[in-house]
Amino acid sequence: MAMAALRKESRRLAPLISSSPNPATNAFRSTALSPSQEQVGLGVRSISTQIVRNRMKSVKNIQKITKAMKMVAASKLRAIQVRAENSRGLWQPFTALLGDTPSVNVKKNVIVTISSDKGLCGGINSTSVKISRALYKINSGPEAESKYVILGEKGKAQLIRDSKKDIELTMTELQKNFLNYTQISVIADDILKNVEFDALRIVFNKFQSVVSFLPTTATVLSPEIVERESEAGGKIGDLDSYEIEGGETKSEVLQNLSEFQFSCVMFNAVLENACSEQGARMSAMDSSSRNAGDMLDRLTLTYNRTRQASITTELTEIISGASALEG
Repeated sequence: MAMAALRKESRRLAPLISSSPNPATNAFRSTALSPSQEQVGLGVRSISTQIVRNRMKSVKNIQKITKAMKMVAASKLRAIQVRAENSRGLWQPFTALLGDTPSVNVKKNVIVTISSDKGLCGGINSTSVKISRALYKINSGPEAESKYVILGEKGKAQLIRDSKKDIELTMTELQKNFLNYTQISVIADDILKNVEFDALRIVFNKFQSVVSFLPTTATVLSPEIVERESEAGGKIGDLDSYEIEGGETKSEVLQNLSEFQFSCVMFNAVLENACSEQGARMSAMDSSSRNAGDMLDRLTLTYNRTRQASITTELTEIISGASALEG
């Protein structure tokens, strides 16, 4: 009611302001109520409010996207998690027979870094790259060399900056198709054919929960190193307690077992890393959605304050003009 009365009063006084012969009134009109100044002031307030409104709209759209990405990551995680847990039983018998000794001293080390092809999943890829670089420094020396085999676009983008000459092989878009053992065994066979090694050190993230993953390194030795360790009296590669059928020698059996071990470890590592990726993406998108909500609340408060300030300024100008005319 007060706003309506003030606006009615301003319309009633407007002809007086425009047609009054009083010099004081004309001076007031030229200084306090200059049309150009009034338009500029109103324009500035209108633009400020419009900018905040557009920003609020953008934040709402971003919040919708992050919530949708969280739901997609949750659905993918449920599909992969069961298969990752079941695949853990594949490589455990090979570890008992052929061992998993990260401290073994060999000349040719190949570090297989497993990462993701897409981002927005926290620091999961950076963690794998840091461990790979640390392994490279530990296993490099005058009589030893280390090379990289990279699975995933994100790991490639980080390692190619300072270790381009040490990268032997890169593979991307692993999750473009459904992950199965046949696909991973082809990748493992490609690595075995194109890379010379004494020890393969596979770096991946082992899935624990949606909010937790454990950086892990699995070591697969070449058949020659396994046979050497077995002859040295170690428990690695001890096949004397097993009965071997057929005409294959011990070296041939170790060759087959070593290749099969690598493919099983790779299969489990890729699934575990894919689970960790989706879990990390869920957490990242949930945090992003909450941050967008907080930002939207702050922008709403700013918008209301700006709008209220604009209304208050208009009321002040109307009252001041009325008071000046009455005086």
